[in-house]
Amino acid sequence: MSTYAIGDVQGCDDELAELLALIRFNPAKDKALFVGDLVNRGPKSAEVLRRIKALHELGAADSVLGNHDFFLIMALEGFSALHDGDTLEQVLTSSDAAELIEWLRHRPLMIELGEQVIVHAGLLPAWTLADARALAKDIESELRGSGYREFLKTLFGNEPRIWHDDLRGLARHRATVNAFARLRFCTPFSEIEFKEKREASFAPPGFAPWFAQPARRSSQSHVIAGHWSSEGLRLMPNNSLLDSGCLWGGALTAMRLEDRAVFQVPSAQPISLASD
Repeated sequence: MSTYAIGDVQGCDDELAELLALIRFNPAKDKALFVGDLVNRGPKSAEVLRRIKALHELGAADSVLGNHDFFLIMALEGFSALHDGDTLEQVLTSSDAAELIEWLRHRPLMIELGEQVIVHAGLLPAWTLADARALAKDIESELRGSGYREFLKTLFGNEPRIWHDDLRGLARHRATVNAFARLRFCTPFSEIEFKEKREASFAPPGFAPWFAQPARRSSQSHVIAGHWSSEGLRLMPNNSLLDSGCLWGGALTAMRLEDRAVFQVPSAQPISLASD
């Protein structure tokens, strides 16, 4: 039995099928855990959702929620308009759209396997693993509850930018989701920078990559994330970044968690500049 963490798919279903074949994925004994952003910008988001949902129903897969996954859920409810470059219309107009997005809405923000933790973007320096676990459960409860539409209506936004333990209500929820789904650069005091999307060397003054914060309180765990395609594949003792830019002409990456072996298939997408 092997467990694999798989980087941002973003609608690249052909590459996902090839990657699963490369690792000889056997749903009867293996498990695939995705770092989020299953959808958008790529050509086959509906097919990706159907494939992973089917594996999940066999007990062979799961995924955390990424920012594009949140965006799809919001778009179905009419709370977000599509932008140039979005390819979510393919999901929204499919006959099984409601079923697929209902499944997506019930995905977690964090998956733990012992000392290994999977999130989409990262963890704030101020958070212990116990903090992150509790905050993730709070958001998951809201998303899965009967009042999820009201919860989603005002969820998007960049404020507050700084995490405080005494945040409550919408401010606490929004800061939590922004950290789990959008984090790249932050300060040691858990202030998030939202504009810069290039690699770590472009850190704005006073900011650094979340994984490079020396006082990060979750640093004893091996945190596996995606989201940062311009940073690419990064394998560090306590962090692994798996978004190797399949959508932008890079590769789709799987890491076997038992020994951290890496497997990749090249992208079939046109090479272009990585973006959010």
